Amino acid sequence: PRVDQITGLSPAIAIEQKTVGKNPRSTVGTVTEVMDYLRVLYARVGTPHCPQCGRGVQPQTAQQITAQLAALPPGTRFQLLAPLVRNRKGTHADLLQQARRDGFTRALIDGQLVELGTRPPALAKTRPHTIALVVDRLQVPAGSNGHTPQTTEFRQRLTDSVETSLHAGQGVLTVDLGDQQLMLSEHNACPHCDLSFAPLTPQMFSFNAPAGMCPDCQGLGVQMQVDPQRVITQPHLSLLDGASPWYGELRKKDSRWQVSAVHAVANHYGADLALPWNELPERFRHALLYGSGDETISFTYESGDGSFKGESVRQTRGIIYHINRLFRQTKSEGSRRYYAQFMNHLPCPTCQGERLCAEGRFVTLGGRRLPEITSYSISDAHRWMAALAGQLDDEQLTIATELIKEIQERLQFMLNVGLHYLTLDRAAPTLSGGESQRIRLASQLGCGLVGVLYILDEPSIGLHPRDHRALLDTLLRLRDLGNTVVVIEHDADTMLAADWLLDLGPGPGVLGGDLVSGGPPAAVMADPRSLTGRYLSGNLMVTAPNGRQRRAPQGWLTIRGARLHNLQNIEARFPLGTLTCVSGVSGSGKSSLVSKTLHPALARTLHGAQSSPGPYEAIEGLEQVDKVIHITQDPIGRTPRSNPATYVQVFNEIRQVFASTPEARARGYKPGRFSFNTKGGRCEECAGYGQKKVEMHFLPDVWVECKACGGHRFNRATLEISYKGYNIAQVLDMDVQEALALFANHPKIARILQTLHDVGLDYIKLGQSALTLSGGEAQRVKLAKELSRAATGRTIYILDEPTTGLHFADIQHLLDVLHRLVDAGNTVIVIEHNLDVLKTADWLLDLGPEGGDRGGEIVAQGPPEQLAACERSYTGRFLRPLLA
Repeated sequence: PRVDQITGLSPAIAIEQKTVGKNPRSTVGTVTEVMDYLRVLYARVGTPHCPQCGRGVQPQTAQQITAQLAALPPGTRFQLLAPLVRNRKGTHADLLQQARRDGFTRALIDGQLVELGTRPPALAKTRPHTIALVVDRLQVPAGSNGHTPQTTEFRQRLTDSVETSLHAGQGVLTVDLGDQQLMLSEHNACPHCDLSFAPLTPQMFSFNAPAGMCPDCQGLGVQMQVDPQRVITQPHLSLLDGASPWYGELRKKDSRWQVSAVHAVANHYGADLALPWNELPERFRHALLYGSGDETISFTYESGDGSFKGESVRQTRGIIYHINRLFRQTKSEGSRRYYAQFMNHLPCPTCQGERLCAEGRFVTLGGRRLPEITSYSISDAHRWMAALAGQLDDEQLTIATELIKEIQERLQFMLNVGLHYLTLDRAAPTLSGGESQRIRLASQLGCGLVGVLYILDEPSIGLHPRDHRALLDTLLRLRDLGNTVVVIEHDADTMLAADWLLDLGPGPGVLGGDLVSGGPPAAVMADPRSLTGRYLSGNLMVTAPNGRQRRAPQGWLTIRGARLHNLQNIEARFPLGTLTCVSGVSGSGKSSLVSKTLHPALARTLHGAQSSPGPYEAIEGLEQVDKVIHITQDPIGRTPRSNPATYVQVFNEIRQVFASTPEARARGYKPGRFSFNTKGGRCEECAGYGQKKVEMHFLPDVWVECKACGGHRFNRATLEISYKGYNIAQVLDMDVQEALALFANHPKIARILQTLHDVGLDYIKLGQSALTLSGGEAQRVKLAKELSRAATGRTIYILDEPTTGLHFADIQHLLDVLHRLVDAGNTVIVIEHNLDVLKTADWLLDLGPEGGDRGGEIVAQGPPEQLAACERSYTGRFLRPLLA
């Protein structure tokens, strides 16, 4: 880092806001190591059950196994195998050598029969192998239950071979019947289903291990399958009018084959194709999607010119079967992409999304299977673990006590940081940055380190005010253990709880970088130079641009029957032409309702997007809306070339100005000459980046300034063209305020730059790399772009926690912009916890009352004053003092 000196630096751990990882195999349970302890707990004291009948599994004796094999049909040929290795890496030379010394001559290695000669076969050390010794080959004689010399000899040989196999296989043997294999065990067996199971091991409860993962989905819990919601995307329309993109608008179809096939199914079930899909008979809808089963239907075909007619009576297999078949059979990537638009990752039908193999799924502890426990919320899992000890016998309790203690501690740490609503099977990539950060914080608490410098970046992100106290107690506990805790934060409660507060500024971006004030919070609050201190002391406050005047709804948008995740089949009403905030404790269902159901449903209906919304019954009021726009804090670009000027499209106009200068016209330069994305005017040494990437192999790549252009991006000839004394590179290096003054006489440019000024981004440079913008800055650049568009007054804007990373003064700018969008006749829907935003809303929709499975209901809705009067609403309780 660019620093002169750092003293007193302890070992440092930075807990950032990035997600835990994008590996779909990672879950909350695996990241926090809770799953490691649960796997051992279930393997050591769990009770196995038969997957077929559900009965408890009991050990089988050698005599029982012999009797079971002797009862096979006469003439059955089989060989007895003694399993040595199952899916384990290594050469296993010692095992094979010992087997040869013990008298075994053949082995089945990775499915191939191998002779054990004087030297063991050479196996690849880095590949997993499965090895079983061939003990004997037998054939069941006729009348094997009798007492003839032949059957007596067979039974004696079978008994000896079974005992040999069990001894060599450590209590387990495999019966190879040719077309199938049976595993029989002295350890666990179901006498009713004639099935035996291997001894319980921790690997059997890991969906990341071959021994424990579901064989069909490979432990992911989902498979790529046809999604009925993507086949029927507009259920309020009829099939004739385009309810299904698979068929298109059948009313306009030229293909008589396809139209006649649908008509044949409709005629058979008495369905009127002119009716909306939702109103068609259930039997017809099921047959069209999934097939008619054993029921036959009469089909009539006719060629386009009428020269050929044909009839057939047969079953129909349904759209879903045909799309699945075509997707798997095609060799064309284009065709696969086409069929994939009708597919989605749906729960695996074999394991029902539980990820584990059958043996791991059907082991109980305290009457509960492991997938049931991992589906509990953290708070429910903690309560279950606390009650588990009372359900174990003395021997089980001796084994499990330490494991239970470790699991409870880790669950308690997650409760302390406000993650009570998460489930242990929640996939890590689906966690927000704030949730990921708090999970890592909980893991650090579990480590119990001392003398460490912890650095956290806004740990309160995504937390409801109710949960702030628990987070603060966790940070104070880290401090009291003997650590130093440095927190980057905008939350007032966190700043006031600090021992020492540093305020940087005085402004943002190039206007900042100085230490304005430092000391205990009281000292910063008393410092008139500190903008933060003035907000903390109450001298400055975030105010409502509308003067707390609540706008009257201009109509209503209603979504009925929303039930994604924990949503309780709710009906949510959003007033149009207003600022609506969706609030509620963490995990109450806000994102499930707005970001994962309402937005994708609107995008699919209004714009034909291929998004898959969560399940819902209907949306009413769509005729009052033209478009929907989701404004996130994602970067506005992913490369150094991306910048605010190109994103808001003001750079096109600026290039036009430079191309219109006398010198540029004399040289024949067009606007493209002043683009760093195309050849001609840009520096070709760095391809217009202004920087060159140096690959460091095992270290992160480094960007260094281009020596040819000095970081200006353009070649010398292009930089010779100037407008009012500034070349194109100098204009890109201007901040918004400077550029606004330079182009004041160009109305189109000035209008776009004015919107950047209005959202509080005076300080950013026009050509500043998108990679250097914060999430809040990127979001405001997107808002500026929307403000610069011609207003239609029928747009819905959706934002998910836009105050993330914003200072009090930035929140004021944000509110000014949001209310300006509403004043233009648009509708703004915001998911938010920040009380300064909630108090200025026209309408609040509060979800809860708790998170996880105790949430998903509408607790209260109405103007903020109405919510503040609701005792059941946690949000209302915290709003009450601000509205008094």
